[in-house]
Amino acid sequence: MSNAANLVAVIPAAGVGSRMQADCPKQYLSIEGQPVLWHSVSRLLAHPRVSQAVVAVSANDPYVGDIQWPVDKPVHVVTGGKERADSVLAGIRYAISVCRADWVLVHDAARPCLRAADLEQLIATSMSTNIGGILAVPVRDTMKRSDNGAISATVDRTALWHAQTPQMFPAAELESALASALTAGATITDEASALEWAGKQPLLVEGHADNIKITHPEDLALARFYLQQELV
Repeated sequence: MSNAANLVAVIPAAGVGSRMQADCPKQYLSIEGQPVLWHSVSRLLAHPRVSQAVVAVSANDPYVGDIQWPVDKPVHVVTGGKERADSVLAGIRYAISVCRADWVLVHDAARPCLRAADLEQLIATSMSTNIGGILAVPVRDTMKRSDNGAISATVDRTALWHAQTPQMFPAAELESALASALTAGATITDEASALEWAGKQPLLVEGHADNIKITHPEDLALARFYLQQELV
């Protein structure tokens, strides 16, 4: 990745977050007076290498238009798809065709606690390769495999990692891998899995466990705590 390469953030935000049991999608719940999505996007745009952001939302999203983005960088809003991968693909295609992206940095809308140092490390590491990489943390707990609610085995955790976002890849390569994998009916759980399906081996960049994804009600309180510690 040269100094002139254009890095664009892509944020899929079309999910409804049903497990939160809230009145609105989780990415629009408030932390410190701003929606979760505002925090997630702001973390990315704060990095000098990120030129702009593309946010993929559901059709007729009634919330995103009210967000006042905090920095003087463009934030484009596009219509996402039924599944996360569909929204990511829509965002990448916009980033390539309109934003002229060379690389994309895909980040979860409901992951507002990304550390600036972790983002810097991911970008710097990905710049050293033509494949890209993801933030992740090594598994620390004992892992069990279940069989109808009972333990069937203890899984060796030595080489296991919890995948996080952002995940950074060459834009055209990720677009091609995602499109091909979806056409083939492959199971794509994150961007790295699309590259893996295409035969690539993305890098693992160690981040921190506080880069949580808000999924359940208790996660919102934990994210608020993490952000408040930084604001003090």
